[in-house]
Amino acid sequence: QVQLVESGGGLVQPGGSLRLSCVASGTILSRNVVGWYRQAPGKQREMVARITDRDSTNYADSVKGRFTISRDNAKNVVYLQMNSLKLEDTAMYYCNTLFQWTLYWGQGTQVSVSS
Repeated sequence: QVQLVESGGGLVQPGGSLRLSCVASGTILSRNVVGWYRQAPGKQREMVARITDRDSTNYADSVKGRFTISRDNAKNVVYLQMNSLKLEDTAMYYCNTLFQWTLYWGQGTQVSVSS
């Protein structure tokens, strides 16, 4: 059984930083595509960043230059470093991964950017 657990969210002022973590059990994240998504109240879930099994990355235009996705294979974790946070980054953040043709999601971690 694959489980993903996100952590690292919180309340931060505009311009601040947070690092989110996505820890997996039941699968080896370094072999999978892993994505970070977010969903703000009343809006659709959107892709924020993605990293492939070959460490190729891509980002939503709204976060390019501010967010960085990376992985620590020894810990089986994928990170999302978020810098220069803006009010519009406020959302629930989720990680996901595709394993054996099934898409798995974590329960999410809340990021709130407010002055």
